[in-house]
Amino acid sequence: MGSWGTLGPALLSLAGVALGAGGSLFGQYLVSRASTRQLEIQESAAHRAELKNVILKFLSIAAQVEKAALTRPPSGGTTADPVLDQLVDDLWLAQAEIDLAARSEPLRGATYRYAARLAEAARGEIADASALRGPQAQFMDASYDDLWPGQRRAAGDSPAPP
Repeated sequence: MGSWGTLGPALLSLAGVALGAGGSLFGQYLVSRASTRQLEIQESAAHRAELKNVILKFLSIAAQVEKAALTRPPSGGTTADPVLDQLVDDLWLAQAEIDLAARSEPLRGATYRYAARLAEAARGEIADASALRGPQAQFMDASYDDLWPGQRRAAGDSPAPP
């Protein structure tokens, strides 16, 4: 029993060191996991803010194109409107910004389709605003889905049909 008297405290000390090291490693793991999750949340929020800005820019230009295209007087010939042409150029640039910032292909496609319909309206190929509502609604739905993936809109949040 004499050897247990000297060996016991040494083994208990060694077990305490091993338990302390294991606890320290587990604590570091938890801190690392929490900081990784926090970084993901911050990056997601930053991306959402960037995407929101380019979506709002696109919508602002789209509204200007629609207003200019659908309120101009009908002309017999194909007279160029430099202001409308510049707005269409700005619209395509804003579409490219969304193309770069979007997470999902549905948003990229919906943005392109909406911009193409607006360009058709600017060329005088569309005279009725109702032809723009379908692509516009698809764009808005895709924007929402890209900004808040996996979250469903409440019944009152969806746009009214045209």
